[in-house]
Amino acid sequence: MRVHELAKKAGVSSKVLQDKLKDMGIKVKSHMSVLDEKTMALILAKPKATPSVAKAKASARAKAHPKPKAKAKAHPKPSAAKAKPKPAPAPATPSAALAKPAAPTTPAPEPKPAPKPAPALKPATPPPAPPKPAPPPPKEIVLKSMLVGELAKKLQISVVELIKKLIQMNVMATINQYVSEDTIRTVCKEYGFNVKKPGEEKTEIRTGKIQEEGLVPRPPVVTVMGHVDHGKTSLLDAIRKTHVAEKEIGAITQHIGAYKIKLGKGEVVFLDTPGHAAFTAMRARGASVTDIIVLVVAADDGIMPQTVEAIDHARAAKVPIVVVINKIDRPNARAARVKQELMKYELTPEELGGKTICAEVSAVKKIGIENLLEMLLLEAELLELKANPSKPAKGIIIEAKMDKKRGAVATVLVQEGTLNAGDVFVAGLSSGKIRAMTDERGKGLSSAPPSTPVEILGFPKVPYAGDSFEVVSNEKAAQEIILERRRQFETKPRPVTLGNLYEQIKAGAKELKLIIKADVRGSVDALSSSLQNLGDAKVGIRIIHKVTGDINESDVILASASQAIIIGFNVGKEDGASELAEKEGVDIRSYQVIYNALNDIKNAMSGLLEPVYKDVFTGRAEVRQIFTLPNERQIAGCYVVKGKILRGAKTRIMRGREKVFEGKINSLKRFKNDARDVQEGYECGIGIEGFKTFREGDLIEVFVSEEVNA
Repeated sequence: MRVHELAKKAGVSSKVLQDKLKDMGIKVKSHMSVLDEKTMALILAKPKATPSVAKAKASARAKAHPKPKAKAKAHPKPSAAKAKPKPAPAPATPSAALAKPAAPTTPAPEPKPAPKPAPALKPATPPPAPPKPAPPPPKEIVLKSMLVGELAKKLQISVVELIKKLIQMNVMATINQYVSEDTIRTVCKEYGFNVKKPGEEKTEIRTGKIQEEGLVPRPPVVTVMGHVDHGKTSLLDAIRKTHVAEKEIGAITQHIGAYKIKLGKGEVVFLDTPGHAAFTAMRARGASVTDIIVLVVAADDGIMPQTVEAIDHARAAKVPIVVVINKIDRPNARAARVKQELMKYELTPEELGGKTICAEVSAVKKIGIENLLEMLLLEAELLELKANPSKPAKGIIIEAKMDKKRGAVATVLVQEGTLNAGDVFVAGLSSGKIRAMTDERGKGLSSAPPSTPVEILGFPKVPYAGDSFEVVSNEKAAQEIILERRRQFETKPRPVTLGNLYEQIKAGAKELKLIIKADVRGSVDALSSSLQNLGDAKVGIRIIHKVTGDINESDVILASASQAIIIGFNVGKEDGASELAEKEGVDIRSYQVIYNALNDIKNAMSGLLEPVYKDVFTGRAEVRQIFTLPNERQIAGCYVVKGKILRGAKTRIMRGREKVFEGKINSLKRFKNDARDVQEGYECGIGIEGFKTFREGDLIEVFVSEEVNA
């Protein structure tokens, strides 16, 4: 055992023990020196012997001098009371006998009052009992990934001791290595520390009365959505009384813009989006951006596919919708028809007995604009939107780009607190310091209150739209937050798939969200109604988007943001949808028979779904020469043009664009030797089971089966 360990066991400091060892003639260099068993036994024996001798001497002294102490303290009454309990333990009988003859002569009445103080003493002794030493406040550590040295400092122990403890737990780590959360929990328990989850200490402040007192009304954030060319930007242009639309290429919005409009009764912040994908992408990253969605519908076109998408995206985000029927100045405008169509999507206008606000406007002729703004302010008033401007600022990255002259630039929507020039901030997984702030008109700002969009310089790299933006006290705090976000990103929950649906249900999932895409409207309605009937009391089925057409990237983004599964019926996938789905972990299921879709959903909910396999391409070889064996079996002399060829893998033989055979490689050779695989750029001989009609120029594509959505 080392000196410091033995000192701890003996209850003395390492220095005291080292001095003691020197006195005993045992040489030790430091507290890390190792002692043998004999020395340990000797040291541990001595401390135990010495206290017993000391106790014996102390008790002997106490017995020898009980009276002098009593006599010295006899004149004050309280001390006399203290002296009375001492005679009770009868070891001092001779001295008591000597004291009694003198006492009975004069203080005969003293025995009578004696019983009175005795009861008075009993209540006097309890008061000291209540003021027990207050227990020390519980030691707490916020649970997050941290270095060994940092953890030792928080535990108030040496790094050496902590490393030793970790070794005992079979965790090998140095002072500059990170420790996992599970290890931190175990170590904290050993040293009597409570573990707090990150953010617990912040929530106490956020939900406290101090913050409630600091809340003030803030402007609403409004997102404008709708079908292409229905007048979204023209509407905003009419509101701002500027000419943004004319500057856009082809009058179609090419970027995300954020603008604060000052009105007579308040302010409104407008977000002009280039499409629903951007809005949903921000929501997929956990960004709650908008308070109200303005759905623009052209009076002459009516409800269009992108209008339906906008409705479903707004519903999935649980954001109130205000419908703007635009282009009412056109001859073929039919606002009444649009209102009737809205009822099909559960948006019943107020004049028809519903709760949806509908405003009829003409963005070009600026008709009905004031009425729309009044309705938006009324809706915002009902939402009771408030924020605390005295807090450190928090917000969302609306858009970001790399400017050749200024570097990384981002538009930030401040949601809480006040943002000031010079603040240190964290955005996503990077940090920086605000060098300059401007509003949407390019005017320099020194501060920005809640619900203010600002363009910021000071980013080390271009952040992502939807990244959270947060002001911190210093750069060290920024690095700690980035470290915690990286840890959370690594441990984020898996996306919902049919393969893991049963596990999600067991973990507490109460709802399965679906997106349905089919070839015709009848199939959409039949499939959606049949799927909804599969829900039960434990798990409900919610269809967040259903429309005709191929599966596109917007569907995948919506599924990713909403943790939904895409069900395709007799439809294909647009370019990029499959790649994006694989990247985002979105489960896409395609069917030609409705029964199969229903059966899969039913089995997934009960944990009986069979695993699905897909073919993963590994390589391609070109046939350059054909060899016929005596048993009429053919071997193709090939050159591997891509990837690698695996023995036993599935193959597909392509002749031009035509698939002529599917089979399995049963023979793979390099020259005369059998090979397990052959890499790109090498020649090989390939034999395929059941195929004897190779031609020069044939392409042999090789695949392996992998389980998906497990």
